[in-house]
Amino acid sequence: MNHQAHLKALIEFFDQIALERVHQLAEFYTADAYFKDPFNEVHGIEKITHIFTHMFAQVDGPRFIVTGSVLQDEHAFLTWDFLFRMKRFSAEEQCIRGATHIRFANDGRVEFHRDYWDAAEELYEKLPVLGALMRGLKRMARN
Repeated sequence: MNHQAHLKALIEFFDQIALERVHQLAEFYTADAYFKDPFNEVHGIEKITHIFTHMFAQVDGPRFIVTGSVLQDEHAFLTWDFLFRMKRFSAEEQCIRGATHIRFANDGRVEFHRDYWDAAEELYEKLPVLGALMRGLKRMARN
């Protein structure tokens, strides 16, 4: 099955994600879909929906920009920038660069979603106190 149309619709959804649209994830993910990122590992659309709803509670103005995609059979690989503002630490827009491995089910919905990004470099180093510690550890590891 060619999943090009499914991939295009999924990318458009993430390009336009908003709190009021998070409930639409069920249109794109199977009921028992698997999701993993550096902070979460869950099964089920309810838990995946909760993760994305929680994202809007934790940061201001979250948005994804998909910068590339590759599709082979039922597997897709996306590269993306996640832009947001931290509610508690900085009003400056932050950017996390990452990638996602997607596997489509026969019906064209996502059954597997695995995000890959470096939490230490992309997030922890940007936090006030923890950031200084992480940058120091990074310097020590280089020498």
